Amino acid sequence: MSGSSSGGKPTPYLRSMLYVPGDSDRKLAKADDSGADAVVLDLEDSVAEGNRPAARRKVREFLDARPPGARRPQLWVRINALDDAALGDLVAVVGGGPDGIVLPKIDGPAEVETLSHYLDALEAREGIPTGRTSICAVATETPRAVLRLHEFATANLPRLVALNWGAEDLSAAIGASTNTDSAGEWTLTYRTARTSVLLAAKAAGVQAIETVYVDYRDTDGLIRASRAAASEGFTGRVAIHPDQVAPINSQFAPSDDEVRLARRIVDAFAGAGGVGTVGIDGKMFDIPHLKRARTTLELHSRFADAEL
Repeated sequence: MSGSSSGGKPTPYLRSMLYVPGDSDRKLAKADDSGADAVVLDLEDSVAEGNRPAARRKVREFLDARPPGARRPQLWVRINALDDAALGDLVAVVGGGPDGIVLPKIDGPAEVETLSHYLDALEAREGIPTGRTSICAVATETPRAVLRLHEFATANLPRLVALNWGAEDLSAAIGASTNTDSAGEWTLTYRTARTSVLLAAKAAGVQAIETVYVDYRDTDGLIRASRAAASEGFTGRVAIHPDQVAPINSQFAPSDDEVRLARRIVDAFAGAGGVGTVGIDGKMFDIPHLKRARTTLELHSRFADAEL
């Protein structure tokens, strides 16, 4: 997750991806100050079909007013499905230099490859360096997509930087009346999809993005759920309201205690002269702990820089 895309730019790291309807002037106006790592300008589910032309214009104007290299947060665009209005979305917005495209309702890696080809052509048309535009795929919205998640482990998709999962479209696709049980927990089908996305993302070497926490007023619940997701290996989360951004960012960044321990582990190994284990406060730490500590310090440094 710290490599680079085919265009040579650093792979983005996304704790929070805040979705904003592309046709809402009021919500777009608040995007710059959201604190999100990425704002996703939405042309799909939050935009009525009749509003698509206006939404495309607004999104392009928003991008043009914030050129690459002079923007924070990152600006992504969620397009429509490839078998719907995706090409029209792309033609309208790629010239604005979005940092990435969120691709919904895929059936597997083949759609990501197709989108990559579209981006190759449109970047060339617009004079944008090839490979600059990253891709995040929403990878669980159809039954076929869930069954094909393992294919991401061997797919050659240099633009892909993240896999995201979602439950609502999958529920509709399989005809389920609910996706949670009486205790409010995901039922088996959705736990399976969630776990499969996590494993597929790790196998592919990309980020695993947790799904939305629907009740945006329940901050305590969001924090608990995000902390649990981070402990499992998810690296970021979708947000649907600006109030969710700060809690999400806090849970998907290393804590002060984690950073202090990571520094002690790295320092202990550095001072021990090539050994495979070290002891700290009566506990043994080995090479996997050292690797995890280095990752913790890398993320801490990256997020600290982002706050400057």
